[in-house]
Amino acid sequence: VQLQASGGGLVQAGGSLRLSCAASRSIFSINTMGWYRQAPGKQRELVAIIARGGSTNYADSVKGRFTISRDSAENTVYLQMNSLKPEDTAVYYCNAAFFAPSFDMYWGQGTQVTVSS
Repeated sequence: VQLQASGGGLVQAGGSLRLSCAASRSIFSINTMGWYRQAPGKQRELVAIIARGGSTNYADSVKGRFTISRDSAENTVYLQMNSLKPEDTAVYYCNAAFFAPSFDMYWGQGTQVTVSS
């Protein structure tokens, strides 16, 4: 599967951005889709994930501020980011994971999110 991420940019603290991740196949054929981020000098971390059945999970640092959602007609997953903080600054990566026949992960190209104070 190919993933095309978009929507990053520069925003002031307290602002909002929406990231999009378009998949090259039906998102219902994918076990989980999610967003990860990597700040300079830090490891890549999970931000939010949505399972094929619709359940979601978030990093504690973004709960209540970020929302992951999907549009099956567009094969697209979104990350709505509100109340952004400077510590949210990172490159955000879209991810797709398959559980069978073997565990496999695919990554989008990354989109930069910069939050100024």
